[in-house]
Amino acid sequence: MNADKLKSLQIEPAQKRRPQRMLWTIFIVVLVATLAVLYVARPRPEDKVRVMNTGLKPFTNSARVAATAPQSSGTNSSVASADAPILTVSGYIINRERIEISPRFLGVVKWIGVKKGDAVTNGQVVVLLDDMEQTARVHEADAQRANARAAVAKAELDYQRTAELAQKDIESKKAFDDARLQLESARASLRQTEATLELAKLYLDWTIIRSPINGVVLEKLVEPNELVVPQSFGGTRGPSTALIAVADPKDLQVEIDLNEADLSKVHLDQRCRVSPEAYPDKVYQGYVAEIAPEANRQKGTLQVKVQIREPDKFLTPELSAKVDFLNK
Repeated sequence: MNADKLKSLQIEPAQKRRPQRMLWTIFIVVLVATLAVLYVARPRPEDKVRVMNTGLKPFTNSARVAATAPQSSGTNSSVASADAPILTVSGYIINRERIEISPRFLGVVKWIGVKKGDAVTNGQVVVLLDDMEQTARVHEADAQRANARAAVAKAELDYQRTAELAQKDIESKKAFDDARLQLESARASLRQTEATLELAKLYLDWTIIRSPINGVVLEKLVEPNELVVPQSFGGTRGPSTALIAVADPKDLQVEIDLNEADLSKVHLDQRCRVSPEAYPDKVYQGYVAEIAPEANRQKGTLQVKVQIREPDKFLTPELSAKVDFLNK
């Protein structure tokens, strides 16, 4: 019984050789496929340069790589390079010109027609000084001119009469010369009184203070009935030397104290981006307008001013702003 079972489990020699033939067959097929792949994949001289049927220049491997690489717009890449900041510094927004309007002579403020924050135009009357003294001087000079005109008229009559008598040898040549010189003196006196009158009118006109620019009143420095002078004589309780301060809100700069180590990155007319700290989403274009000729030894800095193009109401003088100095 056991012998029969063992005999049934025994493998015939023919069946043992069949898997070996199949294994060799698979090995040969794999080898042939591998050789075919290697033959197809091996580099050929004609693969290095392929001439297109269109007649264009040979399409090289480097060109193939460039063609398969992601294409990017040349304009966008150049703009990105030009807009890349090479230096970012903070500074303060300032008016390029702050004008303090002062009187030309000592006087008393009669009227002031503006207040802080008011817009003014070039030539607009903003302050009136007391003009009583200057008006009186105009009247005085006008009266002196009238007297001079009368003196000229009398001298002309005397000259004409003396000339007629001299021709008849009734008057001497000396009398004729005296009359002629008297006429010339009277005419010179008339010109002097006319100049005095013009000067008095000029002083009267100076009592009317006008704005020299289109801008905004930054400060009102005096009040009505206050004494003002064109210059300070020392002391802290003296008369005011300025009436109002005005500036153009459309002419703004950013003042920066640049570290001397960064000076090589900045040059005149360099493009910049300006962003006020109060409104970081606002960006303005600008350029380097001024580089100070002298450094601050104590701070190790150099003052740079960046002119802002097309500023608006969001840019307030004396507030801080960030400036990006661009590559180009």
